[in-house]
Amino acid sequence: MLMEQATAVRKEWSAVCDSVVHNKPKFIKRTRDRMWFSNLETMEEILKAYKFTAEKFEEEDGSVTLSLCEIDLIENGANEQEARLNLGKAILEYSIDYYNEYETYSHAPNRKHHIPYIFKALIMDNPKQIGEVVECHVGKN
Repeated sequence: MLMEQATAVRKEWSAVCDSVVHNKPKFIKRTRDRMWFSNLETMEEILKAYKFTAEKFEEEDGSVTLSLCEIDLIENGANEQEARLNLGKAILEYSIDYYNEYETYSHAPNRKHHIPYIFKALIMDNPKQIGEVVECHVGKN
């Protein structure tokens, strides 16, 4: 692999940052540690393959409930638009909590698979936008 040594990267930090932002990501090796250094646009492109999907339930009172498939989050709203916004807020809040407790959450067997969705939400950083990209499918009561 095209690993650059951390000592060389450290010596040329500004040039490496400029290269990552304007040219391409870098693979960096420090002793046994291997890292990936990229700009957010590249990461955003990589994460496009990960979609938020939800089951949509029309409640008896006319409200709408969305149950996120990738992460165990459920939100309700007076209509689908409000439910999407509430779900977008919940996804972003969970993502921030996950990131703040990354050492714990990323090693938990039932949460490890959340990682790409967490970074997708953190990069989007907009509850309304997150709610709008959720693909909804009719759920079965």
